[in-house]
Amino acid sequence: MAKLLHEILVDQGTLTDEQVKRVQLYSKQNDLSFADAVVRLGFASEEQVTIALSKHFSVPYASKENGILLPEREQNLQKIIPDKFARENLVLPLFIEDDVLAVAVLDPTNLYLLENIKVMSGKQVQPFITSKSQLLRAMDMFYSNKNLLEEVMNEAAKPQEDNMASESNETDVDVGILDLDKVVPSTSQYVKQVNAILRQAISERTSDIHLELFDERVSLRFRIDGSLYERTPPAKESVNAIISRIKILSKLDIAEKRLPQDGSFTIRYQNRSIEVRVSVCPAVYGEKLVLRILDKGTGEMNVDKLGFEPEQKKAFLDAANLPHGLIFLTGPTGSGKSTTLNAVLTTIRTPELNFMTLEDPVEYKLAGISQVQVKPAIGLTFAAGLRSFLRQDPDVILVGEVRDNETAEACLKAALTGHLVLSTLHTNEALGAIPRLIDMGMEPFLLASSLALVAAQRLVRILCPYCKVPHIPDHATLARIIQEGHLNPRDQNSWTFFKSVGCPRCFGTGFMGRRAIYEVFRMTEEMRNIIYKTQDLVELKKAAVQSGALNLRANGWRKVIRGQTTVDEILSITTSDE
Repeated sequence: MAKLLHEILVDQGTLTDEQVKRVQLYSKQNDLSFADAVVRLGFASEEQVTIALSKHFSVPYASKENGILLPEREQNLQKIIPDKFARENLVLPLFIEDDVLAVAVLDPTNLYLLENIKVMSGKQVQPFITSKSQLLRAMDMFYSNKNLLEEVMNEAAKPQEDNMASESNETDVDVGILDLDKVVPSTSQYVKQVNAILRQAISERTSDIHLELFDERVSLRFRIDGSLYERTPPAKESVNAIISRIKILSKLDIAEKRLPQDGSFTIRYQNRSIEVRVSVCPAVYGEKLVLRILDKGTGEMNVDKLGFEPEQKKAFLDAANLPHGLIFLTGPTGSGKSTTLNAVLTTIRTPELNFMTLEDPVEYKLAGISQVQVKPAIGLTFAAGLRSFLRQDPDVILVGEVRDNETAEACLKAALTGHLVLSTLHTNEALGAIPRLIDMGMEPFLLASSLALVAAQRLVRILCPYCKVPHIPDHATLARIIQEGHLNPRDQNSWTFFKSVGCPRCFGTGFMGRRAIYEVFRMTEEMRNIIYKTQDLVELKKAAVQSGALNLRANGWRKVIRGQTTVDEILSITTSDE
């Protein structure tokens, strides 16, 4: 299939002959498969490549979106194809019908694998083709064992002889890499507990792990889709040893318990590399540990899947393709601003332009883009780095965050000297960025002429597709949705409302994953005049509404009427005057 892939993609119009040559060279230089190189270079998404293969081989395509990549749990498929075999061979059982076993695979031409599955199951096999990232995520959901954490914690609570010395002999400690797929027979109970916490967190799509000690109890919480949930905690006597284990992995000082410490380490797990950022902070009853899990396999780097409405996506990309100007994206910490800006950069990236980013920290490694990590301890601040960038002949500059007057002034100078600058601010709404930037020292007349677009975003939880149920809102709620969403009541017949329930697949939350809602405001002449003359926020909002742009709540209501999220979720995330 590898030899045919470039021909298939050219025949179907996905790649040009010139792009094929570039992909072949890139794959050779970076030791990548042709398909991975296509995706890395941004010529096609994983889904586009997979769909092209599906059409060529006449093999049905399976994805979460089309409802096929959802294994039937009632058919005991995990006994037919065990977890270990599935992960080693990248295959997922889907369902059994008329004594035929349907499986999702990456390569439907691998007859050896299909024959093995036939012998294993004693059934005929029907292959479906899917993408690697979708397959790995579906495996995590299907084979996850929610009781794993509880079993390990209960085992650790039993009386035993144990000490921290055994973990210092593990090879992963010295290199800052924790291989969760590797089994070490002599592993101590503390190491087992750390591994179990991390495994469970990854399987539940956790973004942050909180471990803290109180007077009489221990709290272990996972942040899933923005909310914290309690999990089975370790014994009180184990907490210090667990924190020491994490410190060793992160190359932190295990003897220092009075000062906050930050570090990181990498997890190798199920064919992917996951970065873990570590923060240890002294508290009244002992140190509090917070782990931020950065699973790049779950990051959505496609602007079509971020949550933009069509007119919002067009406005953002039109501004991002300008030769110069300022673009600011606002929102609270953890609202996905970096993901959005990196997806936009990936979309507009071209070899004809020089792209540079200045970030703290660098979360996503982007092919073809020079990325710089801020290091304030040695003087490499956002402002200092930006001044250096201007001597590097850049065309597009991404500044991770504008935090002070000096950085704001440097961004404005770069925009005025012919560069496109994208950055983020912490404000509650998009237009709130304008008075904030003026407070930071930007002259109103210079800001008015250079500002191309301001946007804001929030993350809303998406309903679990397995357990959501239809719901009919009351008349007052419906009237509110129509008014605030600027919707046509005549279209109500096409609207679909659901509410959350909760099931084992979503771990009882009723939600699975998050999507962004946006407000995107391109600068009009009227808005520029207001910035120049009065900087009145109320007048700016009126001008933005007159331009036809949607605010956060209006965008959110559109996701509600499509059955993606709930009324309560939008009301909890947005306010009526946004």
